[in-house]
Amino acid sequence: MKPLHRHLVNTSRKVLCTAALAASLTTAAVVTNTSTADAGESEPTPDSPQATDRGDARLDLPDPLADPAVPPTAGAGAGEGASGIPATALDAYKRAEISVAAALPGCKLPWQLLAGIGRVESVHASGYGLKNDGYTEKPIRGPRLDGNGFAEVKDTDKGEFDGDAVYDRAVGPMQFIPSTWATWGADGNGDSKRDPNNIYDAALGAGLYLCAGDRNLSDQAQLDRAILSYNNSREYVNTVVGYMHQYQNGVAGVPNPPAGSFPTPPTTTLPTPKPTPAQTPAPTPKPKPTPTPTPTPTPSKPQEPQKPTPTPTLAKLELLGSAELKAEAGSAFTAVPRVKAVLSDGKPAAAKPILFELKDDSTGSFIAAEGKTFLVVETDSEGIAALPGLKAGAKAGGFTLRVAAYNTEAQLTVSFTGTVTAKPAPVADKLARTDAGADKPLEVEAGKSLKGLEVTATAQGKAAEGTQVTAGLVEKNEDGAWVPVDPAESKGPWFKDKDGAKVTSLLLAPTGADGKIALPELFTTDVAPGTYHLRLITKDNVVLVLDLKITAAPAPAA
Repeated sequence: MKPLHRHLVNTSRKVLCTAALAASLTTAAVVTNTSTADAGESEPTPDSPQATDRGDARLDLPDPLADPAVPPTAGAGAGEGASGIPATALDAYKRAEISVAAALPGCKLPWQLLAGIGRVESVHASGYGLKNDGYTEKPIRGPRLDGNGFAEVKDTDKGEFDGDAVYDRAVGPMQFIPSTWATWGADGNGDSKRDPNNIYDAALGAGLYLCAGDRNLSDQAQLDRAILSYNNSREYVNTVVGYMHQYQNGVAGVPNPPAGSFPTPPTTTLPTPKPTPAQTPAPTPKPKPTPTPTPTPTPSKPQEPQKPTPTPTLAKLELLGSAELKAEAGSAFTAVPRVKAVLSDGKPAAAKPILFELKDDSTGSFIAAEGKTFLVVETDSEGIAALPGLKAGAKAGGFTLRVAAYNTEAQLTVSFTGTVTAKPAPVADKLARTDAGADKPLEVEAGKSLKGLEVTATAQGKAAEGTQVTAGLVEKNEDGAWVPVDPAESKGPWFKDKDGAKVTSLLLAPTGADGKIALPELFTTDVAPGTYHLRLITKDNVVLVLDLKITAAPAPAA
């Protein structure tokens, strides 16, 4: 496998890129600067150490552990043939899917693929004492890769993960080779460690590994190559895909199985032989003393075992304030979206990661602080998470702000509805002629129409988009004010409306980005020579009055 830049995966408890949240754990997996094959970084290939034949990590698990059954109640509605997955493993796979989706949305990694690999590699860590925090009571280690029946992979981790300082072994629920883990290791449970023996870390690392090289796992050929890069065996691919499809048809979580008493891989240290004891004469047996009878004690009332106090889990998300978010295009939302996380005992859920994600957005809105469409925010001591810097996009429209959290059994969601309105058009403060003859008075011969008249609306010297103007013939009243002419009595020029009828006033279409207004044709048929007045007025009473001189038509030649 070619080296991958170590900056592929970066972990932080404060800045998160995952929605896979559990009540008892704080997920803190951040994936930045994702790898592409274009920058000297390549995807894993079937000839990588990870893809060697590593044997069966399960080491002959007992049948109940090798095939965990679905309880009748938990399996209801799960679909025929559905199998159970230990609750912690199921949570880890789902967390990893959402973490990878947030960082590498083009990969389309299904959690059922991770579950298929986990099933083949370790039966989801069944029988090794899988605990709620993702670790196991017993280590999961594959055969020694010493070249005897398997590929030879010499030690790369000084025995840190696999306990072998000479040769490597595949380790953990997802059976990572230590050298592969050195590149693709991730922190899936927020404990600031990257440990392949933890199923949360291992599931996220496996997801990133499978998605390398800008893979799209919804494409069958790319899915095939990804699985082969994990274990270069056609039988392995077929088995993993078979389990993946089975889980896609329905699956239920079952309790984590206890640690089993099955064989573990042999250690590399040979046992030290015990010394042979020297031959000595058998001792003469001493006579047994006569036992003194002891009184039978009075039985005491047994104490009832105390039931363990259940650990409170994340139980509810509450939306704080209005569910309606409104802003003008290009401006910040004044209302800050806030939610409260509540534990099963009713207390605030502090230090829990909450995902805020923009969905179905037609506006181009984004989270200003990050310039992204999603952000994970940690709840404060009161269980409250607030999304800072939500900014409206440039287009009018709407979106859904989905807020999500996870516990080990369910996904918790609430939603805000966002509305972005168009930015108000600037108010025009001036109208002026801008046609080719703007420096000349308006003049037209009687019987001919006036064409090509253009006016521009401006606001503080800049084009005023969206300005609507009414054009109409006017005259002065006895007080000297301009008033519209009486259409029934007017003998002056006229416009035509959409039906072709004569009108003396017409509402024009709003201006475009250039602020220009092209006036329609003004007719002068049967109009007596003289001076007439055309007024342009906006709804804000910005007025331009133009004098139109109509000259007599020349007399016909004798």
